[in-house]
Amino acid sequence: MPIAIKMPALSPTMEEGTLSKWLVKVGDKVSSGDIMAEIETDKATMEFEAVDEGTIVSIDVSEGSEGVKVGTVIATIAGEDEDAGAAAPAAKAAPAAKAEPAAVTKAEAAPAPVAKAEPAPAAKPVAVEAAGDRVIASPLAKRIAADRGIDLAAVKGTGPGGRIVKVDVEGAEPGAAPVAVTAPAAAATPAPTAPKAAVPVAAPAEIPDFGIPYEASKLNNVRKTIARRLTEAKQTVPHIYLTVDIQLDALLKLRGQLNKALEPQGVKLSVNDLVIKALAKALVQVPKCNVSFAGTELRTYSRADISVAVAAPSGLITPIIVDAGNKSVSAIATEMKALAGKAREGKLQPHEYQGGTASLSNLGMFGIKQFDAVINPPQGMILAVGAGEQRPYVIDGALAVATVMSVTGSFDHRAIDGADGAELMQALKVLIENPLGLVA
Repeated sequence: MPIAIKMPALSPTMEEGTLSKWLVKVGDKVSSGDIMAEIETDKATMEFEAVDEGTIVSIDVSEGSEGVKVGTVIATIAGEDEDAGAAAPAAKAAPAAKAEPAAVTKAEAAPAPVAKAEPAPAAKPVAVEAAGDRVIASPLAKRIAADRGIDLAAVKGTGPGGRIVKVDVEGAEPGAAPVAVTAPAAAATPAPTAPKAAVPVAAPAEIPDFGIPYEASKLNNVRKTIARRLTEAKQTVPHIYLTVDIQLDALLKLRGQLNKALEPQGVKLSVNDLVIKALAKALVQVPKCNVSFAGTELRTYSRADISVAVAAPSGLITPIIVDAGNKSVSAIATEMKALAGKAREGKLQPHEYQGGTASLSNLGMFGIKQFDAVINPPQGMILAVGAGEQRPYVIDGALAVATVMSVTGSFDHRAIDGADGAELMQALKVLIENPLGLVA
């Protein structure tokens, strides 16, 4: 029997993707583990491996196709003991057989046919599946509900067949209990309508054509995700910004000594590697800042996983140094170099960029003195690192010249108070200005 190859969900938030490139063609034999295609998700371009063995008998989605929904059949293979020629017609006949249930679903979803008696027997199985005890919701709606502490059983879906979609969850109150379902329809209606006014704000206004020459290029999935998530972050997360100046001379001296010692191993530390270590240790020292706001609860993490912003051709992505506080600076440098290379090539795996308890963004190499970064939800903070530069600085009561770096912490004020954020910034300053603690 032909085996249908479906569009995979290569990340928890992926609902659709772009089939960038096919690496196989009709007639090719594939084995488990063979790379079949490159798929652009909402995070990166990833390789899709074959799970089954057999011969490619049809490719149903051409390369370059955008917006391919997860679960869509993209190719068909014939098993090892199956005749590829016979499997091809069967594979093409499969979509026609699925057309009737799709039509039934549409008919059941429309209000008018529900009242008719004759089609009722055919529609019942679909209705049971869509409106049973199981809550039907999109992956994005589930993620937003989990972040905000919303009970999906209390949310009325407005999508096809009663499916709960993003706008339904955005209109629900955090911590809503299933009891709300029993409330009269008139009382339940205002809940989703109140926030709906904020939804159009996220949609960019149409730009008039002023006659200025320009070149338009389509947004890739990564850029779309960046636009959506950063807009949500600025609209829903109350940011508070705290800036501190840090003297770098002792850190630079130690870095030079360490690089000389590590040269035989081929390891070269950057200032960024040492700042990653310092931020992780500071978060462990001040756990009140190593948190996530989750609607009805505050999650305090027992280790510091640092997401580090990397500029890739497809857009910004944040590979993670897991448990950075307990890793040596040489291990952080080696791991960061490998992750940054994979990020620029679009080869990061989901576990390498999903998660993290705090983020770090460094624009010092561009000469940027100071900036404010946008928090990456559900994380509670991000550190923006500026350039180290020679400045007048008071040392032991006397004016001198020192290498100084300005860093700014952006904090989620729902989860982190100003005093707690200030304590973290103070701990970070002490660690960087007394850097032996980073290698102890």
